[in-house]
Amino acid sequence: MYSANTLKAELNALGGRISSQREMILNAFQALPEGQHISAAKLHQLLVKQDYSIGLPTIYRNLKLMSQMGVLRELELPPDRKLYELNPPYHHRHHHLICVKCNQTIEFKNSSILRIGKRQAKEAGFHLLDCQLTIHALCPSCQRSVTQS
Repeated sequence: MYSANTLKAELNALGGRISSQREMILNAFQALPEGQHISAAKLHQLLVKQDYSIGLPTIYRNLKLMSQMGVLRELELPPDRKLYELNPPYHHRHHHLICVKCNQTIEFKNSSILRIGKRQAKEAGFHLLDCQLTIHALCPSCQRSVTQS
């Protein structure tokens, strides 16, 4: 995982100034347990609880910018929620398997997905920032409840 200094250096290298708000947001993401995703509203609650003065619109703007820069990953998880997580280095990338009924989310790794993403980006002349796969399915428990209905 990134260190705080590595994240700051990466944000600077990508043209993003390290404002006090961005540093506060990066620190909050680093303090999250590994694999935890957080919404903008929950991040706002967390920072306010820690006595930081930051508005929700500021959080949304910074999350969007840091996602576009590749420092954070924006995940569209059901039901119609955007969640965020630190965007790990390539060798730590993971993907998501989500139950469309109960929203259980499982993270998994598969290096072939990244290889395909890199190849496709290179062939099109793109610079790859992120490559993620989200699979929507029914978990075993929800499958049982559907067949019992």
